[in-house]
Amino acid sequence: MIYGEKTRLRRIERQDLATFVRWFSDPQVREFLVLNRPISMAEEEQWFENQLRDHSTEIFSIETADSEHIGNIGLHNINWVHRHAELGIVLGEKQFWGQGYGSDAIRTLLKFAFQELNLHRVSLRVYEDNVRGIRAYQKCGFAPEGRSREAIYRKGRYCDELLMSILRHEFEGA
Repeated sequence: MIYGEKTRLRRIERQDLATFVRWFSDPQVREFLVLNRPISMAEEEQWFENQLRDHSTEIFSIETADSEHIGNIGLHNINWVHRHAELGIVLGEKQFWGQGYGSDAIRTLLKFAFQELNLHRVSLRVYEDNVRGIRAYQKCGFAPEGRSREAIYRKGRYCDELLMSILRHEFEGA
């Protein structure tokens, strides 16, 4: 376990997969994810098996202090030479949205990324209309660094994808 103030992170387990399928069946949960359709248990099991072999990914379940599994967070495309990775997060239990659980999980993962994995940089991509996500990322110290114009097609229109990052010294100085 990796402990934050409001959350704790633990490795995902096979028994978590049914929860993931339930979350990803909800269009509101999927709204700002790359995943744009519901998934089957078979697809989720295949994804899980791939994660076990992927040494460029670190994925954790987000739990409350009461051991309630509320989401997932991970570092993807870890580059061990250049010491950087991409962050991804989903809070699947909507009653925990807007209460600081996501921000706490992000800060907890960043501490792990910089202090345990010795990464130098963590970046992310976020849709321009994901106001709640952008606010959480800024709260955790992420700075905007670019924009991919009309990179995402969703809800019948193209939208921009924002690029944000945080460097180790920025995180440690916060």
